[in-house]
Amino acid sequence: MSPSIRRAERRDVPALVRLRLANAERHVQLAPELFRLPSADAVRRHFEHVVGSALISVAEVEGEVIGMAEVVLLPDPPDHQILVPRRAADVHTVVLDGYRGRGVGRALVTAAERMAADHDVAITFATIFAANDDAVGFYSASGFGPRGIVLSKPCG
Repeated sequence: MSPSIRRAERRDVPALVRLRLANAERHVQLAPELFRLPSADAVRRHFEHVVGSALISVAEVEGEVIGMAEVVLLPDPPDHQILVPRRAADVHTVVLDGYRGRGVGRALVTAAERMAADHDVAITFATIFAANDDAVGFYSASGFGPRGIVLSKPCG
């Protein structure tokens, strides 16, 4: 089973909604105090609005969309910050459970990296919830490494 990877099209919106909701469900199971299941209508409206302009690839097997990768371009650091200006992007991937561990995610990340490079991106980030061991392992195996630590604390 080798997936075909292509740019997302308007006809993929229902599959993109299904993938986003599956990803949300997985995150809600990890930390229900941090994550939520958005409404399917809100997710559909989002993808209807961005497909065609957003940098989204899909993985397809036998005509079924079974995964997606989204490259989200990040703003350049402002002149007053100390970071060296580099075009950067976040990479988000989702693969349906029945297709995980079969190279689909790796093919999507490879396509996302090509898409990012085509848009002059110098560095990609995979922002992962620390408790998501599967995602940490996947992105680490895909060549991503630690860049920093994000600490958080509730206000109030």
